[in-house]
Amino acid sequence: MGHKSKLGLFDVTMIVVSLVIGMGIFKTPATVAQKAGTPGIFFLAWVLGGVIALCGALTYAEIGSRYPVTGGYYKIFSYCYHPAFAFMINGIILVSNAASTSAVALIGAEYINALILPVAWHTVAAKQVVAIIAVLIFYGVNLLGLKMSARTQNVLTLLKIGMVTVLIFALFGNYKAAPAAGSFIDLSPGWAGYLKAFGISLIAVSFTYGGYQQTINFGGEVKNANKVIPRAIFFGLAIIVSLYLLINYAYFRVIGFENLKTADSIAATLAKVIFGPTGDAVFRILLFFAVLAYVNVQLMSNPRVMYAMGEDGVLPPLFKKKSDKNEVLITALTCFSAISIITLFFSGAFDRILNYTIFLDSFGMTTSAATIFILRKRTRHLDQSQIYRMRLYPLLPVIFIGAYLLVCISIIFSDKMAALSGFLIFLGFYPLYKLFSSRWFKKQ
Repeated sequence: MGHKSKLGLFDVTMIVVSLVIGMGIFKTPATVAQKAGTPGIFFLAWVLGGVIALCGALTYAEIGSRYPVTGGYYKIFSYCYHPAFAFMINGIILVSNAASTSAVALIGAEYINALILPVAWHTVAAKQVVAIIAVLIFYGVNLLGLKMSARTQNVLTLLKIGMVTVLIFALFGNYKAAPAAGSFIDLSPGWAGYLKAFGISLIAVSFTYGGYQQTINFGGEVKNANKVIPRAIFFGLAIIVSLYLLINYAYFRVIGFENLKTADSIAATLAKVIFGPTGDAVFRILLFFAVLAYVNVQLMSNPRVMYAMGEDGVLPPLFKKKSDKNEVLITALTCFSAISIITLFFSGAFDRILNYTIFLDSFGMTTSAATIFILRKRTRHLDQSQIYRMRLYPLLPVIFIGAYLLVCISIIFSDKMAALSGFLIFLGFYPLYKLFSSRWFKKQ
């Protein structure tokens, strides 16, 4: 982008944590419990989901080290495949991220509305209004520049980590034990039943663990990117996996597995057990602020993809323009914020968005992770330098790609409309690519 790098290891690590820890961990454990059916499958999904995420983290760490550029999630597709494929994939990823931003904002609105609004106003429309306000607040923050949005992100992310840590303290308290959930693993479904339950559970787990791959979008704005990005991704994922496993065990131990299946505001429920009614109210407010961290980091990351696409000429030149004072990508930022707000009007509930979002993300992650095989061949000259090179290659990227293919297949069987919608959106971006890259359009 032609400007000085501004992000250090701590900044990028906080970005990784915020890209992953949205509000999913305060919502999806209930969905995973419903789909898993038994505690054994529930914890297996979270443990293996963490292992898969670490495999992906190391894969993207090497991708980011070998190809550190702004808007890297677009650039690697264009470099390794074709600009048309890069445009189509990143088109669906931008739509997916907008939907994810909407979903997380709606969860935060659900928590805060239950506290501040009368019962008669607990409607979908009320949640949408609060979610839109959250998007607009951080649209304003990002207009102040990368340095301001990064500082804001650091504060909000530390707040979010602190919240999760407080909930984990429930493991060390003398709280009344939750009712027994029956056998840890029900033997009646058989292996086919287990595999199906695990695959469906992994859909929601993948949503909760995903997001760290977007860190490579900041490659051109990081000090010593080939060293900092791999370390930040690894440190960030290590923090996330540890927190996720501990908080899920806290949910299981204090709330109980059967209650977890039907729980609505599980984090607030856990806070109420720990701190009483006052703690419930305070935690709902803090959860809303935690939402803002995820909204902010999405508004930081995705406009940089649009910038890279404008730089390559597959989006109008207007998208690569930035303000003179703070180098803000005003057009790209405004466009992504608008897409997120529009998505809110078509997504009244979190569960309605989940499969649609994860299908698009899973398709993008399998194809983006596969670029490591091409990058290794095309950047062999870097092997003797100080770039990061993962161990156990190619096993780790193969595990990661295979897992996300399983997620895609699970969604196809469990929600055909979500898969079909995602595929049609992907195909729909091809005529847009032809239009934006045409000589006629570039002359306009």
